[in-house]
Amino acid sequence: MVFLLSIIIVLLFGIICFQMKEKKDQHATIHYMHKKLQAIITEQTNEKILVSTTNHEIKQLLNAMNTLLDHNQRILATHRKMEDSMKKMLANISHDLKTPLTVVLGYIEMLQLDKPISDEERQRLLSGVHSKTMEVLSIIHTFFDLAKIEAGDTDYPITKVNVSEICRKNILSFYDIVTSMGLEIDIAVPETPIFALGNEEALDRILNNLLSNALAYGAEGKVIGLAVRNDDVNIYIDVWDRGKGIDEYHVDNVFERLYTLEDSRNKIFQGSGLGLTITKRLVEILNGSIHLSSIPYEKTIFTVSLKRIMY
Repeated sequence: MVFLLSIIIVLLFGIICFQMKEKKDQHATIHYMHKKLQAIITEQTNEKILVSTTNHEIKQLLNAMNTLLDHNQRILATHRKMEDSMKKMLANISHDLKTPLTVVLGYIEMLQLDKPISDEERQRLLSGVHSKTMEVLSIIHTFFDLAKIEAGDTDYPITKVNVSEICRKNILSFYDIVTSMGLEIDIAVPETPIFALGNEEALDRILNNLLSNALAYGAEGKVIGLAVRNDDVNIYIDVWDRGKGIDEYHVDNVFERLYTLEDSRNKIFQGSGLGLTITKRLVEILNGSIHLSSIPYEKTIFTVSLKRIMY
């Protein structure tokens, strides 16, 4: 009997020692996890917390912490990207406004000279002042429009729209410009109405931006095109040209804020770098998508996809 009690006491003592060791190991593991987490947050590294443990609860906690760290690192990466974008935005704003304002100042100084100038010369200078002032206003309005769109301060109610009619209207508005530049127009828009979920005002602006972009960068291809096609689910609007195109390296960047296409296509033309960004935001507001594919001097196509509505 005494021998049996002794065995029981030894077993209980062993269990108590094992539990104490396990508790001590758990305490050390949690302490390490806490210090490691603080170091990762303080130093803003991309590390994960790696611990070898058989404890199910600690494993669950560890998985949750690493998931949270992944989420936090993605947020930090997005924040850094936005900071870089804002810095570039300020630099571009400064450049885009400085250039026309410098020209305006030059015209005004010429008008203020004591030496007499002819009425014709005066009118030329005043026309230059007006033109450059309108350019400044256009740049300011573009930045303001993007700020409103990204802040959600716009009203584009989604309704049933006739895509065929809207496309024909917009390409016709460019007809005089296109022909004056000696370009051909290739239009493939169905005669029958094709309806989509969208907003006419937003779609007008999307098409205006894409057609303007095709003229600015694809004129050397001597043709711009507009096509509307569909399947059972979506309607696709293609705006294309046969110009210099966009290098594959730049394709993923053209919709970013202030990414100016002169970096990849044409250094003669310079814009605010916001036209395609606004276009993408508007397409997203319409619950659609936009895609770019480009083969230089063959075809550069911007494709807008919208949800189709059957008759």
